[in-house]
Amino acid sequence: MTIISTTTSPTTTATTAMRRLVRAELRKLTTTKMPLVFVAVLAAIAAINALAVIAGTDMDGSKAFIATEDDQRSLMAFAANAFMGAGLFGAVAVAREYGHHTVVPTFLASPRRHRAVIAQLIAVALGGLVLSVIGAGMTVTAVALSLPTTEYGFLVSVEHVVRIVAAAGFAGAAGAVLGAGIGSVVRNVGGAVAAAVLVLIVAPPLVIQLANGTSSWMPNALANTLSGVTADVALGASVAGLAAWAIVPALIGLVAVQRRDVA
Repeated sequence: MTIISTTTSPTTTATTAMRRLVRAELRKLTTTKMPLVFVAVLAAIAAINALAVIAGTDMDGSKAFIATEDDQRSLMAFAANAFMGAGLFGAVAVAREYGHHTVVPTFLASPRRHRAVIAQLIAVALGGLVLSVIGAGMTVTAVALSLPTTEYGFLVSVEHVVRIVAAAGFAGAAGAVLGAGIGSVVRNVGGAVAAAVLVLIVAPPLVIQLANGTSSWMPNALANTLSGVTADVALGASVAGLAAWAIVPALIGLVAVQRRDVA
Protein backbone atom coordinates (compact mmCIF):
# COMPACT_ATOMS: atom_id res chain seq x y z
CA MET A 1 0.00 0.00 0.00
CA THR A 2 1.31 3.43 -0.95
CA ILE A 3 0.90 6.10 1.68
CA ILE A 4 0.59 9.63 0.32
CA SER A 5 1.81 12.25 2.73
CA THR A 6 -0.33 15.39 2.96
CA THR A 7 2.03 17.14 5.33
CA THR A 8 3.23 20.50 4.08
CA SER A 9 6.86 21.28 4.75
CA PRO A 10 7.70 24.42 6.79
CA THR A 11 9.64 25.81 3.83
CA THR A 12 6.63 25.50 1.52
CA THR A 13 4.38 27.11 4.12
CA ALA A 14 6.77 30.02 4.62
CA THR A 15 7.10 30.55 0.86
CA THR A 16 3.33 30.55 0.40
CA ALA A 17 2.89 32.99 3.25
CA MET A 18 5.55 35.29 1.81
CA ARG A 19 3.88 35.25 -1.61
CA ARG A 20 0.59 36.24 -0.02
CA LEU A 21 2.23 39.05 1.90
CA VAL A 22 3.96 40.38 -1.22
CA ARG A 23 0.71 40.26 -3.19
CA ALA A 24 -1.05 42.12 -0.38
CA GLU A 25 1.64 44.81 -0.34
CA LEU A 26 1.48 45.17 -4.11
CA ARG A 27 -2.29 45.62 -3.89
CA LYS A 28 -1.77 48.42 -1.37
CA LEU A 29 0.59 50.18 -3.76
CA THR A 30 -1.50 49.75 -6.89
CA THR A 31 -4.90 50.65 -5.41
CA THR A 32 -3.89 54.21 -4.48
CA LYS A 33 -3.25 57.28 -6.61
CA MET A 34 0.38 57.60 -5.47
CA PRO A 35 1.91 55.64 -8.40
CA LEU A 36 -0.08 57.78 -10.84
CA VAL A 37 1.31 60.93 -9.24
CA PHE A 38 4.85 59.63 -9.71
CA VAL A 39 4.08 58.69 -13.33
CA ALA A 40 2.87 62.26 -13.90
CA VAL A 41 6.15 63.56 -12.47
CA LEU A 42 8.09 61.20 -14.77
CA ALA A 43 6.13 62.50 -17.75
CA ALA A 44 7.02 66.06 -16.73
CA ILE A 45 10.72 65.14 -16.54
CA ALA A 46 10.54 63.59 -20.01
CA ALA A 47 8.85 66.71 -21.34
CA ILE A 48 11.61 68.87 -19.87
CA ASN A 49 14.21 66.75 -21.65
CA ALA A 50 12.33 67.12 -24.93
CA LEU A 51 12.10 70.86 -24.44
CA ALA A 52 15.84 70.99 -23.72
CA VAL A 53 16.55 69.26 -27.04
CA ILE A 54 14.16 71.46 -29.00
CA ALA A 55 14.93 74.85 -27.46
CA GLY A 56 18.19 74.44 -25.59
CA THR A 57 21.55 75.67 -26.89
CA ASP A 58 25.12 75.94 -25.69
CA MET A 59 26.72 79.29 -24.85
CA ASP A 60 27.69 79.78 -28.48
CA GLY A 61 24.16 79.15 -29.72
CA SER A 62 24.89 75.67 -31.08
CA LYS A 63 23.42 72.34 -30.04
CA ALA A 64 26.73 70.63 -29.40
CA PHE A 65 25.29 69.07 -26.23
CA ILE A 66 23.49 66.49 -28.41
CA ALA A 67 26.11 66.21 -31.17
CA THR A 68 27.58 62.83 -30.19
CA GLU A 69 26.35 59.50 -28.89
CA ASP A 70 28.00 60.15 -25.52
CA ASP A 71 26.23 63.50 -25.27
CA GLN A 72 22.85 61.95 -26.01
CA ARG A 73 23.47 59.07 -23.60
CA SER A 74 24.33 61.56 -20.88
CA LEU A 75 21.10 63.45 -21.55
CA MET A 76 18.97 60.28 -21.46
CA ALA A 77 20.69 58.56 -18.52
CA PHE A 78 17.93 58.22 -15.94
CA ALA A 79 19.45 56.07 -13.20
CA ALA A 80 20.40 58.98 -10.91
CA ASN A 81 16.91 60.46 -11.18
CA ALA A 82 15.45 57.00 -10.67
CA PHE A 83 17.39 56.46 -7.45
CA MET A 84 16.23 59.76 -5.97
CA GLY A 85 12.65 59.56 -7.21
CA ALA A 86 12.19 55.97 -6.12
CA GLY A 87 13.76 56.85 -2.77
CA LEU A 88 10.95 59.36 -2.20
CA PHE A 89 8.43 56.81 -3.47
CA GLY A 90 9.63 54.17 -0.99
CA ALA A 91 9.71 56.63 1.92
CA VAL A 92 6.14 57.80 1.28
CA ALA A 93 4.79 54.30 0.60
CA VAL A 94 6.07 52.88 3.89
CA ALA A 95 5.73 55.90 6.19
CA ARG A 96 2.09 56.45 5.28
CA GLU A 97 1.27 52.90 6.42
CA TYR A 98 2.51 53.72 9.88
CA GLY A 99 0.88 57.15 9.80
CA HIS A 100 -2.52 55.71 8.87
CA HIS A 101 -1.99 52.53 10.97
CA THR A 102 -2.73 50.33 7.96
CA VAL A 103 0.38 48.37 8.86
CA VAL A 104 -1.24 47.03 12.03
CA PRO A 105 -3.49 44.46 10.26
CA THR A 106 -0.43 43.30 8.32
CA PHE A 107 1.48 42.55 11.50
CA LEU A 108 -1.58 40.88 13.04
CA ALA A 109 -1.81 38.62 10.00
CA SER A 110 1.93 37.95 10.13
CA PRO A 111 3.14 38.01 13.77
CA ARG A 112 6.70 37.39 12.55
CA ARG A 113 7.32 40.99 11.66
CA HIS A 114 10.46 40.39 9.65
CA ARG A 115 8.43 38.53 7.02
CA ALA A 116 5.98 41.42 6.67
CA VAL A 117 8.83 43.92 6.42
CA ILE A 118 10.65 41.84 3.79
CA ALA A 119 7.42 41.53 1.79
CA GLN A 120 6.99 45.29 2.02
CA LEU A 121 10.55 45.84 0.81
CA ILE A 122 10.04 43.47 -2.12
CA ALA A 123 6.81 45.18 -3.16
CA VAL A 124 8.31 48.66 -2.87
CA ALA A 125 11.40 47.56 -4.81
CA LEU A 126 9.21 46.21 -7.60
CA GLY A 127 7.25 49.46 -7.63
CA GLY A 128 10.44 51.50 -7.81
CA LEU A 129 11.78 49.31 -10.59
CA VAL A 130 8.63 49.58 -12.70
CA LEU A 131 8.30 53.34 -12.23
CA SER A 132 11.98 53.87 -13.07
CA VAL A 133 11.79 51.75 -16.21
CA ILE A 134 8.74 53.76 -17.27
CA GLY A 135 10.58 57.00 -16.54
CA ALA A 136 13.66 55.92 -18.49
CA GLY A 137 11.49 54.80 -21.40
CA MET A 138 9.64 58.11 -21.42
CA THR A 139 12.90 60.07 -21.37
CA VAL A 140 14.48 58.07 -24.19
CA THR A 141 11.30 58.38 -26.25
CA ALA A 142 11.02 62.11 -25.61
CA VAL A 143 14.60 62.72 -26.70
CA ALA A 144 14.23 60.48 -29.76
CA LEU A 145 11.03 62.25 -30.86
CA SER A 146 12.48 65.72 -30.36
CA LEU A 147 15.79 65.15 -32.17
CA PRO A 148 14.23 65.47 -35.66
CA THR A 149 13.66 69.16 -34.86
CA THR A 150 17.45 69.56 -34.81
CA GLU A 151 20.19 68.80 -37.30
CA TYR A 152 21.18 65.67 -35.38
CA GLY A 153 19.71 62.19 -35.51
CA PHE A 154 19.32 59.60 -32.78
CA LEU A 155 22.86 58.28 -32.29
CA VAL A 156 22.49 55.93 -29.32
CA SER A 157 22.69 52.22 -30.12
CA VAL A 158 20.06 49.73 -29.01
CA GLU A 159 22.58 48.13 -26.65
CA HIS A 160 23.18 51.43 -24.89
CA VAL A 161 19.47 52.20 -24.71
CA VAL A 162 18.91 48.84 -23.03
CA ARG A 163 21.69 49.62 -20.56
CA ILE A 164 20.17 53.01 -19.76
CA VAL A 165 16.78 51.45 -19.06
CA ALA A 166 18.21 48.50 -17.10
CA ALA A 167 20.38 50.81 -15.00
CA ALA A 168 17.34 52.94 -14.21
CA GLY A 169 15.39 49.85 -13.16
CA PHE A 170 18.08 48.64 -10.80
CA ALA A 171 18.70 52.11 -9.38
CA GLY A 172 14.96 52.58 -8.89
CA ALA A 173 14.62 49.31 -7.01
CA ALA A 174 17.60 50.20 -4.81
CA GLY A 175 16.35 53.72 -4.17
CA ALA A 176 12.89 52.47 -3.22
CA VAL A 177 14.39 50.05 -0.68
CA LEU A 178 16.48 52.88 0.78
CA GLY A 179 13.36 55.04 1.08
CA ALA A 180 11.41 52.18 2.62
CA GLY A 181 14.09 51.78 5.28
CA ILE A 182 13.84 55.48 6.08
CA GLY A 183 10.04 55.28 6.20
CA SER A 184 10.22 52.36 8.62
CA VAL A 185 12.32 54.43 11.01
CA VAL A 186 10.67 57.86 10.74
CA ARG A 187 7.07 56.63 10.33
CA ASN A 188 5.37 59.85 9.25
CA VAL A 189 5.24 61.02 5.66
CA GLY A 190 6.57 64.54 6.16
CA GLY A 191 9.48 63.40 8.28
CA ALA A 192 10.28 60.49 5.97
CA VAL A 193 10.34 62.74 2.90
CA ALA A 194 12.56 65.24 4.72
CA ALA A 195 14.91 62.46 5.82
CA ALA A 196 15.03 61.03 2.30
CA VAL A 197 15.88 64.46 0.86
CA LEU A 198 18.59 64.82 3.49
CA VAL A 199 20.12 61.44 2.64
CA LEU A 200 19.75 61.65 -1.12
CA ILE A 201 20.34 65.33 -1.91
CA VAL A 202 21.78 67.25 1.02
CA ALA A 203 24.20 64.77 2.61
CA PRO A 204 26.24 63.59 -0.43
CA PRO A 205 27.79 67.00 -1.27
CA LEU A 206 28.60 67.55 2.39
CA VAL A 207 30.25 64.14 2.67
CA ILE A 208 32.30 64.86 -0.47
CA GLN A 209 33.52 68.13 1.01
CA LEU A 210 34.62 66.34 4.16
CA ALA A 211 36.14 63.37 2.34
CA ASN A 212 36.86 64.11 -1.30
CA GLY A 213 37.74 60.50 -2.10
CA THR A 214 34.14 59.43 -1.51
CA SER A 215 32.74 61.25 -4.56
CA SER A 216 32.83 58.13 -6.74
CA TRP A 217 30.70 56.27 -4.19
CA MET A 218 27.85 58.72 -3.97
CA PRO A 219 24.54 57.54 -5.50
CA ASN A 220 24.63 59.92 -8.48
CA ALA A 221 28.14 58.88 -9.48
CA LEU A 222 27.34 55.18 -9.07
CA ALA A 223 24.12 55.55 -11.07
CA ASN A 224 25.94 57.33 -13.90
CA THR A 225 28.57 54.58 -13.97
CA LEU A 226 25.80 51.99 -14.12
CA SER A 227 24.27 53.85 -17.07
CA GLY A 228 27.59 53.87 -18.90
CA VAL A 229 27.96 57.66 -18.79
CA THR A 230 31.05 57.64 -16.57
CA ALA A 231 33.61 55.06 -15.49
CA ASP A 232 34.63 56.30 -12.04
CA VAL A 233 34.43 52.76 -10.64
CA ALA A 234 34.01 49.29 -12.12
CA LEU A 235 30.52 48.21 -13.19
CA GLY A 236 30.34 45.52 -10.51
CA ALA A 237 31.45 48.00 -7.88
CA SER A 238 28.72 50.43 -8.92
CA VAL A 239 26.10 47.68 -8.55
CA ALA A 240 27.46 46.73 -5.12
CA GLY A 241 27.67 50.37 -4.08
CA LEU A 242 24.05 51.16 -4.94
CA ALA A 243 22.95 47.92 -3.30
CA ALA A 244 24.80 48.93 -0.11
CA TRP A 245 23.06 52.33 -0.12
CA ALA A 246 19.76 50.43 -0.15
CA ILE A 247 20.50 47.51 2.18
CA VAL A 248 21.91 49.47 5.12
CA PRO A 249 18.79 51.66 5.68
CA ALA A 250 16.57 48.65 5.04
CA LEU A 251 18.33 46.66 7.78
CA ILE A 252 18.08 49.61 10.18
CA GLY A 253 14.38 49.84 9.41
CA LEU A 254 13.92 46.11 9.96
CA VAL A 255 15.57 46.29 13.38
CA ALA A 256 13.47 49.34 14.28
CA VAL A 257 10.24 47.55 13.36
CA GLN A 258 11.23 44.48 15.36
CA ARG A 259 11.97 46.48 18.50
CA ARG A 260 9.34 49.21 18.50
CA ASP A 261 5.59 49.31 19.03
CA VAL A 262 3.70 49.86 15.79
CA ALA A 263 0.38 50.84 17.30
